[in-house]
Amino acid sequence: MSAPPHPVAVVGPTATGKSDLALDLADRLDGEVINADAMQLYRGMDIGTAKLPVEERRGIPHHQLDVLDVTETASVAAYQCAARAAVEDVLARGRTPILVGGSGLYVQAVVDDLSFPGTDPQVRQKYEDELARLGPVALHRRLAELDPAAASAILTSNGRRIVRALEVIEITGEPFSANLPTPGPPRYGTVLAGLDRPAEDLDDRVDERVTRMFDAGLAEEVRRLEEQGLRHGRTASRALGYQQVLAEFDGSGDMTAAAAETARLTRRFVRKQRSWFRRDERIHWFDAADPALTDEVLALVTP
Repeated sequence: MSAPPHPVAVVGPTATGKSDLALDLADRLDGEVINADAMQLYRGMDIGTAKLPVEERRGIPHHQLDVLDVTETASVAAYQCAARAAVEDVLARGRTPILVGGSGLYVQAVVDDLSFPGTDPQVRQKYEDELARLGPVALHRRLAELDPAAASAILTSNGRRIVRALEVIEITGEPFSANLPTPGPPRYGTVLAGLDRPAEDLDDRVDERVTRMFDAGLAEEVRRLEEQGLRHGRTASRALGYQQVLAEFDGSGDMTAAAAETARLTRRFVRKQRSWFRRDERIHWFDAADPALTDEVLALVTP
C-alpha cells in the first residue's frame, strides 16, 4: 500500500493497544514509529513503561525511545524540537511517521503550535514547595483566580502543570493561557486516531498489565535504576510503578502492596487521559477491540 502524504498519530489511554496498532500501520504504510510517551524517553525504564523490546518491533525503526538518563528531567520543549525533527526526517525519506503515545501534551507539542516560555528556578521552586505543602487542588484554585482559561484546561490533579502555569504567569506577567494552542488543523496534516475501550475492560487490562510487570521483574529494574540515580530524577522517579516500588524499598518491601497501588493509580490515570483526549474534537475515535481496527484506521488515513 502506498503511504499517505501525512503522519498518523495513535493516541488514547494506557492499555488500549496503541503500540500494536502503530506497528500494524507502520507495516502497511511503510512507516516509522515516533514515541510520544514521556516515560519511554528514559533508558532502562522498560518493564514499567511497557516499552516494546527491540525484538518485538518487527524491524521497524523507532524514534524518541531511550534518549534520556533517569537523572535528567524530561522537557516538553526539548521533545518538541527532537520529535518534529524526526517527523520531518521520516517525511523527507518518503515514509510515514506514526506518532504513538498517551502523553497528551507531548502529542500536542508535535501537532500544535505550542510555545514554551523560559523558566526561573527560584520561582519554580517556590511553587514546588507550595505544591508539596498545600497540594494541587489549592494551587489550582489560585490558578483559576489568575487565569480561568488555563485552569479549565489543566486537571486539578496535575500538580506539575499547575506549577508551570503559575510560574509562567509570574515571570511573564501574562496569562498562561496565552501560550495554549488554538485548536486548528494539525501540523503536517497529521491524522489523529484515538483508541478506547469500555472502562471496565481497561480496568481489567491495567490490572493484568501491572501483574505482568511485577512478574517480569519491575522491582529488580527499579533497583538497577536506583543505582544509576533514579531517586534524583525529578521526572523519572515519579513514574507510575517506579515511585511505588521506591516507596516500598523505603518501607516494608511489600511488592504486592506496590503492585496494588500501581494498578489503582494507573486506573485513575487512564480516566484522566481519556478526559484529556476527548476534549480534542479532531481525534477520530475507534473501538480498540474491533477485529477490523487496522483496516478501519487505514480507510481514514489513506487517500
